Amino acid sequence: MVEASVAIQVLPKVSETKEVIRIVDKVIEYISSTGFKYMVGPFETTIEGDYDSLMDIVKQCNKICINEGAGSVSTYVKIFYSPEGVLTIGEKTDKYR
Repeated sequence: MVEASVAIQVLPKVSETKEVIRIVDKVIEYISSTGFKYMVGPFETTIEGDYDSLMDIVKQCNKICINEGAGSVSTYVKIFYSPEGVLTIGEKTDKYR
């Protein structure tokens, strides 16, 4: 059962667009490595799983931006949490694919 869905957008503060893309790619690479189901969109990446693990992922995404050279990072997060379960990414989007 999926108890949480998180949409995260990181905006690392760097001077060049190519650097923003490189750092965001590192964040997405990390999200992929976690083993949680995720979907990359044009503005944000959605991840689903257990609430506590997803909150740890959000924290790590910010640290990756700083470790990759951003002076700061603005992060926008949307969270849907229900211990009884939430609609999965597939349930919400498969009909459009």
